[in-house]
Amino acid sequence: MTAPGLLIGAARSSSGKTTLTLGLMRALMRRGLRVAPVKCGPDYIDPAFHAAATGRAGVNLDSWAMDAALIARLAARASESADIVIAEGAMGLFDGAPGGAAGTGASADIAALLGWPVVLVHDVSGQGQTAAAIVRGIAGHDARVKVAGVVLNRVGSERHRRLAGEAIEALGIPVFGALPRNEAVALPERHLGLVQAGETAGLDGRLEALADFIEAHVDLAAIVACATIAATGDVIPDASRERSDRESSTTPDAPIGALDSRSPAARASGMTSVVALPPPAQRIAVARDDAFSFFYPHLAQSWRDAGAELCFFSPLADEAPPEDCDLCWLPGGYPELHAGRLSAAQGFIKGLRRFAQRGWLHGECGGYMVLGRALIDAAGEAHEMAGLLELETSFAQRKLHLGYRQAQLAADHPLGAVGFRLRGHEFHYATVLREEGAPFALARDAYSDEERPAGLARNGVSGSFFHLLA
Repeated sequence: MTAPGLLIGAARSSSGKTTLTLGLMRALMRRGLRVAPVKCGPDYIDPAFHAAATGRAGVNLDSWAMDAALIARLAARASESADIVIAEGAMGLFDGAPGGAAGTGASADIAALLGWPVVLVHDVSGQGQTAAAIVRGIAGHDARVKVAGVVLNRVGSERHRRLAGEAIEALGIPVFGALPRNEAVALPERHLGLVQAGETAGLDGRLEALADFIEAHVDLAAIVACATIAATGDVIPDASRERSDRESSTTPDAPIGALDSRSPAARASGMTSVVALPPPAQRIAVARDDAFSFFYPHLAQSWRDAGAELCFFSPLADEAPPEDCDLCWLPGGYPELHAGRLSAAQGFIKGLRRFAQRGWLHGECGGYMVLGRALIDAAGEAHEMAGLLELETSFAQRKLHLGYRQAQLAADHPLGAVGFRLRGHEFHYATVLREEGAPFALARDAYSDEERPAGLARNGVSGSFFHLLA
């Protein structure tokens, strides 16, 4: 890995991480730097904004779902042909959950594993000198993590900036800038976070405005200067140890993130190859549009590196999965916002039913809902879906389901043999009205050892609300 990196963190959610990250990414791009974007945690939406800001696909790094070797390989791949890596943290810097593969899932784990310094964006609304006490606590909380500097956010006046900024600088921690309150640069939101990048009107203009905002109030040169090359020596195992790990990984409890040899294309280009999970088939049809957008780039990259071919199609355009594929993957997304169009897309619906007669179908979250009998939208109207699983869901009766999940397959599946363990997360508001049949997996959250049935599997069709990470 040659590109230096840094991580944008905060004390809590809604502190300004995305504002600083996107503005910084676009501002550095305008100065001619090749910026590699990274998102900490399982967020699907922010990486699409990162890609729009940088012109480069990003990657998710998650220490709860991924082991240290996989994180290092993904980071190395992200930094190839880049000048700087900018990672956006999730929630508060140290927020996570117990029982992770390489940590708690906290952004601080990624900074510690890769040796990236943290630029802390701190919301000082309602604070003066007390901001220094909070920054002091964060900076001293974990000796593995270095806070290189602070950007103040939602500053009310010059006096306010001096009160908070001078108190922080007295700690020996530089203040890289101060962002005034400015609601005009905010991005639109909805129930799962930001409105998707592809649906945000005038996105490029918004990104330019964010870059202008950050350039006017932040010392970009000081932030770039604090970035460091990732310290991967203790993270990536040597070749002999790697081979030994693979040879011993023969049980369903094998370590997650086993590394595979590079594909011929990757070898020819010199790119780092990463296999987060063996591909479930050779030719994989993947739904991709505004209703099915939650598909991790690192999984697509991983499956391609292992030699699989991905064929994308759009259900909203009434496209059926290509018939020459072996498996169809319906990712999550927002089918609840497009339920009427999906139900009316009979080319897509009938195509799913035909595909199920000869190949395997798998749905994650929203994709799972579409494989069921009916989906009830926010207005209470029921829409007929594919009817391949005995499942009825409702978005009219909303309830938040959120958290990491560890699952083991309940039966043999293209993803692995019965008992094969997977790590991922769940994030949706749908309510299950009816769910009948054999489960896809047995799953537990990060705070319990109790495994419960998750999803459904029947006659080559499977799905659950579980989003696969590794």
